[in-house]
Amino acid sequence: MLLFKDVISGDELVSDAYDLKEVDDIVYEADCQMVNVKQGGDIDIGANPSAEDGGDDVEEGVETVNNLVYSFRLNQTSFDKKSYMTYIKGYMKAIKARLQESNPDRVPVFEKNAVGYIKKILGNFKDYDFYTGESMDPDGMVVLLNYREDGVTPYMTFFKDGLLSEKF
Repeated sequence: MLLFKDVISGDELVSDAYDLKEVDDIVYEADCQMVNVKQGGDIDIGANPSAEDGGDDVEEGVETVNNLVYSFRLNQTSFDKKSYMTYIKGYMKAIKARLQESNPDRVPVFEKNAVGYIKKILGNFKDYDFYTGESMDPDGMVVLLNYREDGVTPYMTFFKDGLLSEKF
């Protein structure tokens, strides 16, 4: 199994247990789901109680959370369009500098695909929620949360070149 960490902050952001899909050779998307977590940390990830003559009410002491946000202790943050543009320019510059050292052949592809994908983000800016890693490093990756076309399935987006994979 692979664990993916932010190259800047070192925060654990996702693992390949979430069935990562590469999009436009620039980001990974991971579908996630809302799950019930009991105080004390037990996670209910499955059974449909209504199918078993149970109620759909959430018990006292149970919180509904996004499983990926919960598992990797991501912290929600907020941006307006202008502040996000300032952040993403600095972040892309830092990732480009790292690529120039470690994989210079990747730089032209990264630049071209990053610009296109960021335009997509800015075009639908109001649809996104923003998360940082556990350390809340302001220079680290900001993970994007959006919903699939069905309006129900949440997914998170990670910049591929901003991740380091590690076997565990």
